Amino acid sequence: MIRGLFLCHMINVASKMLQALEQEGVTHIFGVPGEENEAFLLALKDSNITFVPTRHEQGAAFIANVWGRLTGECGVCLSTLGPGATNLITGLADAHLDKAPVVAITAQGEMERIHHESHQMLDVIDMLRPTVKWNARISEPSIMPEIVRKAFKTARWEKPGVTHIELPENVASMAADVGATLLEVTQPSLPYPATADITKVSSLIDQATKPLILAGNGIIRQNACDQLAAFARKRSIPVATSFMGKGAVPASDALHLGSVGLGFDDYILEAFTQSDLVLCMGYDIAEYDPASWNIGAHKQVIHIDSEIAEVYAQYQPHTEIIADINQTLSELNSHTTKTHDIWWENIAERIDKSIDQFAISGSDTFHAPGVIRLVREALPAQSTLISDVGAHKMWIARNYPSEWRYGSIISNGMASMGIALPGGIAAHMAHPDIPVVCIMGDGGAMMNIQELETAVRMDIKCLYIILNDNDYGLISWKQERSAGETHGTRLGNPSFTALAESFGIEAAAPETASQLETILSEYVSRPRLMLLELAVTTDVNQQLTNQLASYFDQNPLTS
Repeated sequence: MIRGLFLCHMINVASKMLQALEQEGVTHIFGVPGEENEAFLLALKDSNITFVPTRHEQGAAFIANVWGRLTGECGVCLSTLGPGATNLITGLADAHLDKAPVVAITAQGEMERIHHESHQMLDVIDMLRPTVKWNARISEPSIMPEIVRKAFKTARWEKPGVTHIELPENVASMAADVGATLLEVTQPSLPYPATADITKVSSLIDQATKPLILAGNGIIRQNACDQLAAFARKRSIPVATSFMGKGAVPASDALHLGSVGLGFDDYILEAFTQSDLVLCMGYDIAEYDPASWNIGAHKQVIHIDSEIAEVYAQYQPHTEIIADINQTLSELNSHTTKTHDIWWENIAERIDKSIDQFAISGSDTFHAPGVIRLVREALPAQSTLISDVGAHKMWIARNYPSEWRYGSIISNGMASMGIALPGGIAAHMAHPDIPVVCIMGDGGAMMNIQELETAVRMDIKCLYIILNDNDYGLISWKQERSAGETHGTRLGNPSFTALAESFGIEAAAPETASQLETILSEYVSRPRLMLLELAVTTDVNQQLTNQLASYFDQNPLTS
């Protein structure tokens, strides 16, 4: 009787850990089941958390990654030991460099065999160390609450990133005290900016004649878009964004210049060379090398972010404000007094004219910028476009206008192919009332095509558009620019429409712009899971680079 009463007050570590995850606000876990995470999976049956089986661990990590970017909460992914853990790495590394909050949970073999070579056992803690902010093994029951709390607190803290928890199978099944207290969920706030720093930066802004804002991913993460727009409008300062900062100010705003980050000179760089003060706000160097816009490292730079600036010869800020970006912008708005003259108008006109030349209509066939324009015209302002990585990503970053902070999701720290298809699953789950379109090349699509089954099973209402040129197009584009020829990039593909239909997905292969416009309109009026395969020409890639090269031969960029 006493023994029975004692057992009633005991649960295993896996079950107790799930209570801790619920307390952290976790609603979904994405992953692949395995033998060594059996106790955790079975405990999920009695949890309020939904487990979403994916078809590959990389897909699970990408879903968790995009979930973290779109919600600000930690995406959670799960794998078993060995090959399950190794399959997570690319998705976790992407979240690490893209600053997305993710907690990865991996199983491990029994502690009794962890000290010697054993079946499927790798040192996952050490293996993941370069791609996470922090990781730890739950080696015995009593430390589980601390490890879970630290994992979530660390992953969320600016700049967000990945943390990892390893749960050995024998520890998962050990008894845990049902009445043991879990740690309180708290998250500290970023500090307010120092008054002296605000005064100094305000003075520099007022003294400048051609100030320019470079808005990065941190503006999006910290939900500082409204404050940024208010500051820029009040002081008449133009805003360029990084690829991952798109939507920091609405693209329709007269102060929005576009995105910077192409691998070759573009018109927007003229604004950087003409500017006498660049205000970098939430800018991540992993996205775009400052040597590309701070030519000669002579530019006067102000760094406003949650972390100190990276030590880098081409990025040596005159002043740094390490604080809450929202509060910093609010304080600057109160202190700066000068309204600047419009000096960037000719640059903006060149950018707009270049973008407009790639419009398609009627019986026109497809190329990436033309398709992107049709998608933008069809979608409402509050919609989400997820870009995979390839030549089309360059066009999306350059030509696709984002009207809100989740208007476009681009991977640009790690820039991993294969993110868009699983990312669409996360986008619909995070914002089910927002239309979601994912654009990918045939190369990126095939890297995680298996997650179409996950999308069907989860009733995802997402439009997948595959731009098919039977090529690793971005590599071809670069090879053509640098060598005038290509090698090793050509591919063969299945019928993507037939493949989608085999999963029970509505699919089509429109051949003209007008046909695509009709389908896009139908999707917007009735969102559902769809896949479109578009055969695209790629002549526009070299057309753009030739135009830009010709222009900058006559108008070289200088510091």
